[in-house]
Amino acid sequence: MKVHILDDWFDTLRGLPCFDLLAGHEVTVWTDHQPDEAALAARLQDADCVVLFRERTKVTRGLLERLPNLRLISQRGAYPHVDVATCTDQGVLFCSNKGADGANHAAAELTFALILAAMRQLPQQMASAKAGGWQAGVGRTLRGRRLGLYGYGRIGRVVAGYARAFGMEVNWWASEDGRARAKADGETIADSRAAFFANNDVISLHLRLTPQTRGIVTSDDLAAMSPRSVLVNTARAGLIAEGALLQALNAGRPGTAAVDVFDSEPLTDPSDPLLSHPNLIATPHIGFVTEDEFDKQFADIFEQVNAYAKGAPIHMINPSVVGQ
Repeated sequence: MKVHILDDWFDTLRGLPCFDLLAGHEVTVWTDHQPDEAALAARLQDADCVVLFRERTKVTRGLLERLPNLRLISQRGAYPHVDVATCTDQGVLFCSNKGADGANHAAAELTFALILAAMRQLPQQMASAKAGGWQAGVGRTLRGRRLGLYGYGRIGRVVAGYARAFGMEVNWWASEDGRARAKADGETIADSRAAFFANNDVISLHLRLTPQTRGIVTSDDLAAMSPRSVLVNTARAGLIAEGALLQALNAGRPGTAAVDVFDSEPLTDPSDPLLSHPNLIATPHIGFVTEDEFDKQFADIFEQVNAYAKGAPIHMINPSVVGQ
């Protein structure tokens, strides 16, 4: 099969063990991001299969209708960026392993790194030291402080373990089902949603972005946070109502935000009002960007390609396409 891999910005995959899984295919790796739909379609004219690098490229009706040779799209995880209905209309099988085993430890590690960076003022202290200013303020210890985790999933539970190792108190908010599962596991649930946002020193978001969770964190939620609190988001920017985070930072509640995700990515405008905000700590969506995590995730993706090539596709999202 002619397999095209999109958005491998640092040409990482060819150096990982998982890449050997594609040995029997004709593979093209694109190491830039092509935002123009027509130009992207021209690149992919001979593709039998397109491999997506998470959500870096949107698969729209306009793109799919320009790709008459495409038979398979393979990726891993959630897929708010893929027009599945049009995939089906065009006879393109879409495969994505949503239920992959194990937590994304890379994302959990970055989450806790951002918590430490915010509480100990690491970006400011490093900038001051390099500029010859030496110390630039006084940070805060994590031990004895409260961490609120929104979303009772695998990544959140790993972050909870890190927090407890640092002596933090952990409490949760989630859907009704999530709160029930957390309670059954002996976890502490906040008395109410309002209490969750008002009473934690740090709040970290760990929800999947779905139509039901888009904008689930509102301006009122953020306004309830303490001026000394920290909001961390390594999940998806769309979990926060559009414009609400910038408004909240301008109002001083929370006092600091540390985020790895933005509404528009890649975000390369240094004057963007959110990115440039003095109370924002930002990383460029690197929660999953480690060699170890790439190798694990793309092994799943490439196995989907091979299963399709053998006539026994797996992890099908639109199985009605098979046999068309």
